[in-house]
Amino acid sequence: MRARIRPLLLAAGFATWGVFGSPALPQAEKASELRFPPLREFTSPEPQRVVLENGLTVLLLEDHELPLVEATALIRTGSLYEPADKVGLADLTGRVLRTGGTQRQSGDEIDDFLENRAATIETSIGDDAGSARLSALREDFFDVFRTFADILRRPAFDATKIELARNRTMSEVARQNDDPQDILDRKFRELVFGKDSPEARTPTFASLAAIRRADMVAWHAKYFHPERVILGIVGDLDAAATLAKVREAFGDWPRGPAIEEPAEKPPHEVKPGVYTVDLDDIPQSNIAMGYLGIRRDDPDVFTVEVLNQVFGGSFASRLFSEVRSKKALGYVVYGGVNSDWGHPDVTQLVLTTKGETTGAGVAALLDEAKRLFSEPPTDREVEEAKKAILSSFVFTRDSIRKTLRQRQTLEYWGYPADWYERYRTGVEAVTTEQVKKAAQRLIHPEKFAIVVVGPAAVRERPLSDFGPVTPLDITIPGAPKAAKQP
Repeated sequence: MRARIRPLLLAAGFATWGVFGSPALPQAEKASELRFPPLREFTSPEPQRVVLENGLTVLLLEDHELPLVEATALIRTGSLYEPADKVGLADLTGRVLRTGGTQRQSGDEIDDFLENRAATIETSIGDDAGSARLSALREDFFDVFRTFADILRRPAFDATKIELARNRTMSEVARQNDDPQDILDRKFRELVFGKDSPEARTPTFASLAAIRRADMVAWHAKYFHPERVILGIVGDLDAAATLAKVREAFGDWPRGPAIEEPAEKPPHEVKPGVYTVDLDDIPQSNIAMGYLGIRRDDPDVFTVEVLNQVFGGSFASRLFSEVRSKKALGYVVYGGVNSDWGHPDVTQLVLTTKGETTGAGVAALLDEAKRLFSEPPTDREVEEAKKAILSSFVFTRDSIRKTLRQRQTLEYWGYPADWYERYRTGVEAVTTEQVKKAAQRLIHPEKFAIVVVGPAAVRERPLSDFGPVTPLDITIPGAPKAAKQP
C-alpha cells in the first residue's frame, strides 16, 4: 500500500460547482476575478457494521443503482511479515491463493465458473495487507460468494500454479532494471528505509527459489483467520439476506492463535549526499530527493495536505510553476511529505529532466525547498490550496463503493470512523502560520538524500557540487551472465 503524491486536478473546483447546482455568478474577465459560492455540506451513507462471534468484521452498504455486488476482504498480513531469506513469499501466496484453486474446485475450474457468470475474483498480498475482491451480477452473487469464501478459507495451492507464479515473478526480477523510474523508486526507498528493511526489500532469484508450497500453506494457516479479516460488501443487495450468507460461509471459521505483530523499528538514519546510477544509454535523468515522511495520525497531517498542495501537489504549485513552467527543466515534477496509514511514508521531491540539465534540475528542486523558508507560503497560496483540496474532496466520496472502501481502510488500520469527515474540517481550519511551522518541522534540504538515475557523460556540472557522491549497485544477484560476443 505505498502511496505517491498525485497532483490534484484544478478542474475539480469547477466540476464540484456544477455538481451542487449552484446559481450562475456574474461573468469574469480574468481568472483572478472568479468567485465561487461556499461548498454545500454533504454526507455519506453509513455502512452497517457487524462483528461475528469469531471476530470477523462485516461492513454492508446497499447500492441499487446497478445490478452488481462487490465484496472485498482485507486480511491482516503482508510482506512486512516475511522472513528475510524468503522475500516474495507474501506476493506468491497472494497470487496462488486464487489461481491455485480450492479443495472443491481447481484453479481452471474456477476460471470457467467465473467466466460463465461474467464474474471476477482476484487476490493479492502487498506490503501491509492482503486482499480478495469479488464482483458479480446480483443473481450470481451468492454462488460466487461461496467460491470466494472457499478461496479465503480452503486454498489448495496447486504446485503447477505455484511454479507458474514463481516463474512470472522471477521474470519480473530479471526485468527490474528495464525502467529507470523503477530503479529510482527502488533505490530511493532503500536509502530512506534501509536496504534490509521490509519496506524496501525486493525479491531475488535466491529468495524466490527458496520458497516451497509448505511455506504458503503455513503462511495461510498463520495469518488467515476471521479476527484478522475486514469484509466489505456493497451493491444491489438485501443487507439481512447477505449477512445470513456471510454467517453461513464464515460463521464456523475458528479463530486463530494470537500473533505477535511486527514491532515498529526506529527510523533508519538517512545519510545526506548524492547517490548515482549511471545509465548512458538513456537521454533523461530521473531525480528523487528526500527522506522519511509521516503517518496519517500525525497531528499535522491536515496542515501537511495544504503544504503539499502549495509546494508540489498541483499544476499551480511552486514546483510545477517554477521548475517546469518558468525554468523548463522537466515535464514531470512533484513533491511533498507523504503519509501512510500504518507506518511513515517518504518525503520526496521528484523530477525528470534532460541529461544535459541534471545539475540545474537538482539545484532547482533544492532551491524550491529552501524557498519555503526564505519566502514562506503566503495567505493567498494557502487559501487557494485549501480551496483546491476542498473542491476536489467530494470526488473521493462520490460513490457508495468508494465510501465503503474508505471505511474498510479506516477499520483495518484502527482510525476513527469519521476520519474523512475530520479531514474536511481539518483542512478548513488550517492557517498560514501552521503551514509555515509544518514546513519548518518537516522540510530540511540539508538532510536530503539525492538519487540520480541517468546519463553521466552529458551532465553540465558535477554532482559533487551537492554533496559527496556514492555510486549505487543495481546488479541483480544470481542473474545469468550474458554470453560474450565473438
